[in-house]
Order: sequence, then C-alpha cells, then structure tokens
Amino acid sequence: MDLGLNGKVALVLASSRGLGQAMAVSLAREGVKVAVTGRNAEGLKKSVELIEAAGGTAMALSWDLSDSSVIPTLVAQVEQELGPIDILINNTGGPPPTPAAGQDPALWLKSFNDMVLSLISITDRVLPGMRERKWGRIITSTTSGAISPIKNLAISNTLRAALLAWSKTLAAEVAADGITVNVIMPGRVATDRLRQLDEARAQRENVTYEAVVQASLRQIPMGRYGDPREYGDAATFLASQNASFITGSVIRVDGGQIQGI
Repeated sequence: MDLGLNGKVALVLASSRGLGQAMAVSLAREGVKVAVTGRNAEGLKKSVELIEAAGGTAMALSWDLSDSSVIPTLVAQVEQELGPIDILINNTGGPPPTPAAGQDPALWLKSFNDMVLSLISITDRVLPGMRERKWGRIITSTTSGAISPIKNLAISNTLRAALLAWSKTLAAEVAADGITVNVIMPGRVATDRLRQLDEARAQRENVTYEAVVQASLRQIPMGRYGDPREYGDAATFLASQNASFITGSVIRVDGGQIQGI
C-alpha cells in the first residue's frame, strides 16, 4: 500500500529511543525525511543509523523540551536542511512516578512546561506553514493513563489527559485546512521506560520483576507486550494520505487492554 508519504518531512520529538525512535524509523521506511530530537547524543546517533539503514534521510537535533527559547531556531534548522515540516510527532519523556497527593507545585509546573506547553508551542510554530500548504499531520503520543489512570503515575495521567482535550479542540480548528490532529496512545509496549516502571513497581510492592510482568500480561487480552514497531507503524498510518479523514481521534495501541469504550 502506498501511504503517500514519500518526500514528506517529519519532526519527531523525543526520538532518541523508545516509542519516539520507533515512530521516526517507521516514517523513514515510507520515504519521509525525519528530524530526530533528544538530549542523549548516543541515542540520537542510533536513531539516525536506524533511519539510514531503513533507506531514509535523517538529521539529529539536541533539543531540551524544557527550553522554549530554542523552538524558533531549531524548527528553522529543520526547515532549512530538510524542508517545510509536514508531519509533527509530539512526544515527550515521562515524569517521575508519583502519587497524586502531596507533590511539590514546582514539580507540577516543570512537568506541565516539559510535557504540555512545549508541545503546544512547537505545534503553534509549524501550523502556519501547514495551513499555507493545505496539508499537515499533528500526532501526539500520550499514555493509556490519560483515560484509565495508572497507579503511582499521577502527573503523567493528569498532564497527558490535558493533551487529549487540546488535540480534540485543535482538530476542529484546522480540519478545513487539510490538517489532521490525532492522539496515539500506547498500552504496555516493550520499551526501556516500561521496564523501568515495572522494576519500580516490583521494588515498591516487594515482588519480583517477573511477577509484575505476569500480572500485567493477565490484563492484556493478547497476552503479550506490544512491539515498538507496531506502535510506530500505527503512527505512520495516521500520518498517511490514506488516513486523511481521521481527525480528532484517539487511537489505542494496547492489545485490547483498556476496557472502556
């Protein structure tokens, strides 16, 4: 199937590892020129290598999402090197695991800036070009905790839920301009981040890591964790011409784990 993406340009945030990296590589397989970002130089180098091995074109940007002052410069750098940005993948790392009660307001504010306001600001920077060209894709990667809160991930649950409302609102505002705005939501996909969370839970509950994994698998109808490539390919489909009538939606990639309708 031709997804109509050859020659498009994508900016994939927080793509030096994990789900961000998987989305960047999947886009590259379809002929998209990809800018990968992150704070880990070795991770960025690996992402570029994977993209080039897939036959794609990549550039790497050291980008701290907590610093909004660099947005104009770094976006302009992508546009100069690869071309106007057609696809924006909004993705961030996760905050530390915490309960809901008793958190320092400074941590809430920092997390909001890093995980929400940064994505809104970057989106606002690339939207005018998309509107002018009458084509664009804005895809925001969140978490299943946004609709089914995960124990001890209160900050993540709360702030990523805010991104759902923002995306749905934005989708209606830009639909007539040929721009789609969607959310992609992972369940338990096998990344380093998920392993860290499972290990933290094992320590917190004084059980083995293997016991935590088995308990999780019992909650997933498919009986396994997802492969990052499966997640990346779902994002690529949402970016495609074939998905041009899908907007304002939340797409779950969770093996059937979330039971709510």
